[in-house]
Amino acid sequence: MQYHAEVTIGLKNGMLDPEATTVQKALEHLGFTTKSLQMQKRFILDLDATSIDEARARVNDMCMRLLANPVIHNYDIVIEESG
Repeated sequence: MQYHAEVTIGLKNGMLDPEATTVQKALEHLGFTTKSLQMQKRFILDLDATSIDEARARVNDMCMRLLANPVIHNYDIVIEESG
């Protein structure tokens, strides 16, 4: 079966996010105000697996080994069957 996975990765609460701080300050210079701003990364993957549980396990392993740093990042995985 083919699966489509979307992984959203962001910093855990309390972690400094200098990139988001820079963007928020730039928005303020442009006249926009925000209470908070967070930067996140999104990875979109298409993969073959025998089941949705196997696909989720493989994507989770990808996150733990490369895509995210579990010490400082939270991540969310959404998987659906494709074609």
